[in-house]
Order: sequence, then C-alpha cells, then structure tokens
Amino acid sequence: MSKTRLEAFSDGVIAIIITIMVLELHAPHGADWSALRPAVPSLLAYVLSFVFLGIYWNNHHHLLQATERINGVTLWANLHLLFWLSLIPFVTSWMGENHYESVPTAVYGFVMLMCAVAFTILIRTILAAQHGLDSRLAAAVGDDRKGKLSLLLYAAAVPLAFLRPAITDVLLVVVALIWFVPDSRIESRLQGVPEHERVAPRA
Repeated sequence: MSKTRLEAFSDGVIAIIITIMVLELHAPHGADWSALRPAVPSLLAYVLSFVFLGIYWNNHHHLLQATERINGVTLWANLHLLFWLSLIPFVTSWMGENHYESVPTAVYGFVMLMCAVAFTILIRTILAAQHGLDSRLAAAVGDDRKGKLSLLLYAAAVPLAFLRPAITDVLLVVVALIWFVPDSRIESRLQGVPEHERVAPRA
C-alpha cells in the first residue's frame, strides 16, 4: 500500500492542529507591556506544545522516509496518533488559561504520554508491515532508549502534577529538550541510499 496519502494526510492534520492552537491565543486588552502579563502562561504553554508538535512532525517524516510499505493496521495506528495530537490545542488552552493548576497540567501530561504511546505503536506496526527485525528501520530504531526514557518521564509527570505542577512542567520541558534535535538514527541509515531503494514497494 502506498504511503503517499498517509504522509499528505498526516502533514495536513498537524498543520491544522497548529493553526487551531494559535487561534486559541487571544490578544491582550491594552497597549503596554503590563497587558501581556496575564497572557504569559498561555504563551508559554503554546510554545511548549508547538515544540512538541514540531518534534512529532520531524520524527514522523523521518519514520516514513525509512518506510517501504504500509498496511491497514498502519493506517489505524497513524489515525490513533493523530487523535491524541489533535487534543493538544484543547489541553494547551486549558492548562495555560488556568495557570498550570494540577488537574489541567495532569491532563496535559496524560495527553503527551498517550501521544508517545501512539507513536511507539505506529513504529511497531510499520516494522511488522515490512521486514520486522531485519529492516533498515529496525536497525535505526534499535532498543529506542530515548523513546523508553520519554515514556517513563511522561508517566511520572502525570501523578506528580497533583503534588506540584511545576515538577510536571520541568519533566515535560526535559522531554522536549531530549527530542528537540531531530532524531538522527533513521536519517543516518538513509545517508547514501538511493531514493528508489528507500521507497520501492515490495510485492
């Protein structure tokens, strides 16, 4: 099954998510610097979410570059990822407007956790659809230490929001910093590989 429509659809959805998220930002009522002060929590939440969406877009792009074929299960796994990503504007607005209170922060962390889980599932379904453990993608992913560490930090961040939301915020920023530089494992595996060999469908 061709991956072209999957790429195009996913790019479009992520672009819409970013658009919705920025539309949630409201201009301050005032023309001086002090008028910006109430909007700072929402702006910071927006920046964090934008970084996360950028990370997912980058890694999704690299993932599909190394993918040779997909199947119906892959399509559903990709939709599962897009579902959780589509909730980011809602939880971003809720957390920002309520100045990082415990419940909104915990829900934000939970959505980020589920995005990471969904991306992990997508990787596994793509691996199963092509060559499993013998594929170039499998070699690039390896034991996925960064992915496992991220899941651990997300899982810890959710309950910690009820103890001290600031700890959750720090953990989320740490995860963003871990992934801020695009994951080079897949890209390095594709260096020097002709384009027709990267994407050639298999019977």
